[in-house]
Amino acid sequence: MSRGFIKEGDQEEIPMVPPRAYLPKGMPNYVTREGLEALNIERESLENERVASSGNYIMSNFVDAKMKLLIDRINSAVEVDMTKANKETVSFGAYVKYNGRTVRIVGVDEADFSKGLLSFISPVAKALVGKKVGDRFEIKIPKGTETVEVQGIWYEAVPLTVQEEKQPNPSFRPERSVVEKSHKTKIIETIQSDKVEMDVRPSLQNDTTDIFTPEENIMEFLPVVNERGIIVGRALYMELHNGHKILHPVIHLHVINNKGEVAYKYWWHVAFGDTPEKTLKRKMSEVLGISSVKPKLKKQYIRETKTEKELVYVFTIISDENLLKTPEGKDYFDIFAKD
Repeated sequence: MSRGFIKEGDQEEIPMVPPRAYLPKGMPNYVTREGLEALNIERESLENERVASSGNYIMSNFVDAKMKLLIDRINSAVEVDMTKANKETVSFGAYVKYNGRTVRIVGVDEADFSKGLLSFISPVAKALVGKKVGDRFEIKIPKGTETVEVQGIWYEAVPLTVQEEKQPNPSFRPERSVVEKSHKTKIIETIQSDKVEMDVRPSLQNDTTDIFTPEENIMEFLPVVNERGIIVGRALYMELHNGHKILHPVIHLHVINNKGEVAYKYWWHVAFGDTPEKTLKRKMSEVLGISSVKPKLKKQYIRETKTEKELVYVFTIISDENLLKTPEGKDYFDIFAKD
């Protein structure tokens, strides 16, 4: 928590400033248009508080500390243009009905579960992203497993499911032991909540099936390049795969055994700020467990489909190790047709 400076001689402590909503380090601060407006309204309110607290050293420092945290959030805000989203799939800003409840996926500062506003970093939101109406999947919760069914997706405002908060009994005062027990329980629930987030794995690769699954994080920023591979900008995954044909780099990896046969084929998007070689080496280590083999660049070409345009870097390695199995089916192998 943040604390302002205390002037020498002042006896009264400056109130503790509560932190902003949790946002993982390195995670873009995505916001909706309404969320950004709310942050700016909050800033105006704090500016009024600052004027009202003029002359009160304690309160002025308190307001300044809150303002600093707020300005950091405003400056880092990335407003997502929902008009470019694929209306048939769930992405940031979407209104989603699942299991009879309607929510909206929003930024961390906008989130309020009781009002139907779901943070995009929450386990349920992460699992919903990329899904379509009719999709069913399971998520792990502290009490077991819940089956979730997507029943509706909208990108215009629809009524959200609001939960009324139970008001505590003002005459009830728990004993100290009860309070301590409640605090311990809260800590345990927080740990379990973190575990839930780790267990929601709609696109995790090292799963019990040992089958490679291409990564599809539609809220990730990816590099935009020209035909020579020079980075000229960046765009969200969902913007690069919805028919705009914006050129972006990908990696195709062919694993060849000692008989000269292609045993496995994998592909990944090049991460923003990386070279294709850097992304490939990291993925080989993290996903395939290979770090001692040096990949060789075989060719480079542009692959274009109805929904996207890619600058493909084809690499090969020689290995007889048992690796993640590649998916079966024509759709997957069509990706490598021109390799």
